[in-house]
Amino acid sequence: MEEKERQLIIKLSDQNPELKKLWGEHLTYEKKINDLEKKLHLSQEEELEKKRLQKLKLSGKDKMFEILSRYNVEKN
Repeated sequence: MEEKERQLIIKLSDQNPELKKLWGEHLTYEKKINDLEKKLHLSQEEELEKKRLQKLKLSGKDKMFEILSRYNVEKN
């Protein structure tokens, strides 16, 4: 995600509770994924957890961009 998009999400999250929730989840997933990636070797369970977190993060990101696109349409 680009810095411009991050800043927009942060700015709009005060106005949109769903966006705020999704942003918080996104950051949590990102941290957990980064923590797993720091390990030299992952167990099979950790690999599965990493993939699950990546899918959740991507799904949330899609939802955030959907909200941003609706906001841009409403403001134009």
